[in-house]
Formats: sequence, structure tokens, C-alpha cells
Amino acid sequence: GPGEAEMYAGLQELGVANGEDLKETLKNCTEPLKAIEQFQTENGVLLPSLQYALPFLDLHGTPRLEFHQSVFDELREKLLERVSAIALEGKVEERYKKLEDLLEKSFSLVKMPSIQPVVMCVMKHLPKVPEKKLKLVMADKDLYKACAVEVKRQIWQDNQALFGDEVSPLLKQYILEKENILFSNDISFLQNFFSPSPKTRRQGEVVQKLTQMIGKNVKLYDMVLQFLRTLFLRTRNVHYCTLRAELLMSLHDLEISEICTVDPCHKFTWCLDACIREKFVDNKRARELQGFLDGVKKGQEQVLGDLSMILCDPFAINTLALSTIRHLQDLVGQDTLPRESPDLLLLLRMLSLGQGAWDMIDSQVFKEPKMEAELITRFLPLLMSFVVDDHTFTVDQKLPSEEKGPIPYPSTIPEAFTKFLQENRIACEIGLYYILHITKQRNKNAFLRLLPALVETFSDLAFSDIFLHLLTGNLTLLSDEFALEEFCTSLFDGFFLTACSRKENVHRHVLRLLLHLHHKVAPTKLESLQKALEPTKQSGEAVKELYNQLGEKLELPKPSPAEVTETPSMELPLPTVPTPASR
Repeated sequence: GPGEAEMYAGLQELGVANGEDLKETLKNCTEPLKAIEQFQTENGVLLPSLQYALPFLDLHGTPRLEFHQSVFDELREKLLERVSAIALEGKVEERYKKLEDLLEKSFSLVKMPSIQPVVMCVMKHLPKVPEKKLKLVMADKDLYKACAVEVKRQIWQDNQALFGDEVSPLLKQYILEKENILFSNDISFLQNFFSPSPKTRRQGEVVQKLTQMIGKNVKLYDMVLQFLRTLFLRTRNVHYCTLRAELLMSLHDLEISEICTVDPCHKFTWCLDACIREKFVDNKRARELQGFLDGVKKGQEQVLGDLSMILCDPFAINTLALSTIRHLQDLVGQDTLPRESPDLLLLLRMLSLGQGAWDMIDSQVFKEPKMEAELITRFLPLLMSFVVDDHTFTVDQKLPSEEKGPIPYPSTIPEAFTKFLQENRIACEIGLYYILHITKQRNKNAFLRLLPALVETFSDLAFSDIFLHLLTGNLTLLSDEFALEEFCTSLFDGFFLTACSRKENVHRHVLRLLLHLHHKVAPTKLESLQKALEPTKQSGEAVKELYNQLGEKLELPKPSPAEVTETPSMELPLPTVPTPASR
């Protein structure tokens, strides 16, 4: 049958007889049995000792096929071992010459399932498989599939489109995994998107597969970076920036110097990676990072495009923003102005380089974005004044109250703050992190005071998935406040619901939050929220699914407060705000 022809493909070219030849012989002979015996002698295993052993096996009913098969398997194993040994011995040119000769002889049998592993093994050990053979492999889907990754790399490096087809589903999977974490139904302030360490993240399936596909091949590494840049430009999706850094650090973990030494971002990324691990930029590393930025030479400015992409990774932004908030608190305690702190200025410089990544790569104008003086002279001092307001209020609460009665918490927001959040990207990013910070400290007063400023922010940053993911997590710390109508009205009507109808993702995040905290919400409020959050015809599957889950939860009888188990760590009395002296 056709399968048989396939099985013996290529034997004839080598002058080896096959089933067809035996048929021919039998058709044209007078004594078939003699002919078969002769065919066996000519084409059998040529070992004198076998002359007596084979009839003995016949007596035991062992089919000749089984015997030949086991001899064949044994030989194939030996041959595979030998090929691997040749690949390591003798002078480089000689060993590759031997393997090339072997490939020449065996390649015509590559379609024979029994021989294929040997041919593949020979190719795997050749640093340069002849062009003609690569083309044949590429043209045949099954052969291409059966190839070792070492051979595929040689094919990919000259076929960007084919390589793109292999990489593309992995990149889609990566983005999907990130989004699943951001929208996960588990909401907690202890475990969030930024919890896994860089080392853990690099063990992810996609990073590992890409690392394996690239091997030590600089050309393939460059292609992947090109794909990531293009996709980042096309979609503005910052997770591609994370993958860019993770991939480089994964190759760093494996000590692949062939690539690390030629990527001009390597040392910078390595240093930043250590900061991300600590979620803080300490002074020593700050100096080091500054050294890299100041060391960009004339004519090499293009490296800024790459560095900006590394800094645009949300894990980098998170680390820089958290460090900025910590620095501001320290400055309040030291009575120092932001412009007098070189460390703070460096953090802002890196934040603006990261936030400017898309524009820089898009415009191909490689220079550091200009820092707006107002950010340093007006906005940051404003944030510091909020920290001071909190201290004053806390201290006032503790003073024995005279006739004047309790001093109310300042409820108005300076107009400048709202304007900065709308018009300045860096100010907005830092402002949002400050709000996350006060929420994490359960500072309800400060939270309610600043919340109205979030309705309109630069490029809608307050409605971005990363911010909402972190905010919903931190709001679980204020869960008791959800029983208060006033709190709910400020949070839901004043903030979330302003964007729900125009932004599907906000709709999802509110439903996530309610699924988690519905038992804490004032019943009348819950009812009106359920109405307000009903999906429309335009709503996607995810929203409908969450809404239905919420509906099911609300039909169940509510647990009595005693049964609602809280994470024990939530019971820790957190200070409303740290006193500078104690830090």
C-alpha cells in the first residue's frame, strides 16, 4: 500500500533492496523458495555466527521480522550515541565534516519512521545544516514538526514570518495570563498583581518557551524584541514591556553571555530587577542606575528607546512610584523640599522616561523627556501638605478638646491637585499611588477627601486595570465602612459608576469588588447598585458572568456577622499614618 512505499522511501537510491524488489524477483523465477532464500542471504545481517543462530530462533517460533527489528533498534541506539559522540570529539572542522557526510548519506531516508530519528540527530548537532536540506525540511510540515529546536532556529533566523507564526500565540497567551490576574476574583491586599518576585515570574511558561526557542541566537532574540516593540506600539499594552525585561533576565539567569553582553540594557535591567525584588530603590542602586542613564553616549541615544521600554514595565513603575511615596514621607519628617533631594529627582527622571516610552519609540526621537519644574516645585509639596494635614488632624484628636469642639478633617481639595491629575502624566501616576497608600493605611478621611479628583485623570489612568486592581484590593481593608450609606455613595456613585457605562473594565472591577464585599454593604445601597450595574446589550460575556454570580450570591441567606471569617491579618490595628520621627 501507499504506507509501505513511504516506509521504504529512499532505500532504492542507496542501492538497498526493498519489498518491491522481492516481488519482481518472485515474478520472474522458477523456484520461489530458492529465490527467497537467496534474497535473505543477500540482504540479511552479515554475521557468520548468525548462520546457525537464525534457524534456532525459527524453531522457537520467533519471527524473523521481530529479530531484525530488535537488531535494528539496537543498532539505531548505538548510532544515535555515536552521532552525539562525534559531535563532541576531534577537531571542529573534522567532526562537522563527518556529520555532514553522514547527513548526505542518510538524508534520503528521512521519511522512513525508523531512520528519521538518526537523521534528525545528525542535523541537531550541525551548527550549519546545508541550506538545501533546511529548505526541504521547511517545505514538509511533518519534517518541520519533527525537527529539533536547534534545527528550527537555523530555519527561523532567515524566515522572520515563520518565526513570527511560532511566537505569536505565545505572546497572546502571555497577555491573556496578565489580564486574568488583574481581573481575578480573589481580591486581597496581601496578594496582588505585583506580589510574585521577578525570579518566580520568569519561570512562567511563555518566558521559558521563548528562552528555549532563542537559545544563544542573537538574531532570534533581536526578532523577538522587534515583535515586542511593534506590538507595544500597535496596542500600547504595557505587559509587552514586562516581557521584554523578563526575557532578558531569563537569559541572564542562564548566563547566556552571547546575548547578555550585546544587549546594551543588560546591566541597567539587572540592577532595576534587584530593586523590583525589594520593591524599593535604595541609595546605592539609585547611584548605579543614574550612572547608566548619564553614561549614554552621543550617537548611542537609541538605547534610550530600549531603556524607556524597560522602565515602562508596570513592575518597574510600581517600584519607582512606591519609592517616591516613601521619599516624600521622609522629606516631611526632615523638613526638606523635593527639589533638594537628588534621590527623589532621579526617581522622577526614571518615571518620566518610562512613561514616555510609547512616544519615544513612536516618534523615534531619542532624548529624555523634559521634567516639568511645576511637578517638583508645586505638585509634590502639595502631596506633602496632605501628609502634614493627616498629622495635624491626628494630633488634634489627641489634644484635650477646649470649648472649640472637635476640629473637622479638611474636606476640600486644592484645585491645583485636581488640575495636575488631569494634565500631567507623572503627577497623576504619583497621585494615584498616594491614594493607594492612604487606602492601605485605612485612612478613610483622606481617601474620601481625594476621591473626587479621580473622576477625571490624565488619559483616564484612574480607570486603568492595574490601578483598579490595586484599589479594590486595598479597599478590603476599609470593608467596615461599606455599611455606611455616605461612604458607598462617594465610592460608587461618585467614582465607579461615573465610568461604568463607557468602560467595560470598570464595570468588571466594581462587580469583582461587590462579589467580595456584598455582605458588608448597606442593604438599600446594595439593591440600588444591583440595578445600576445590570449589564446592557453591549456588555461582554465577562460582565454578564460576574453579574450572574453576584445575583446568585445575593439570593443566598446572608451569613450572620459572627460567621463571616476575615483574614486574621485584617485585624491588625494599622496606624492611620506613620509619624516621621519613628521612621
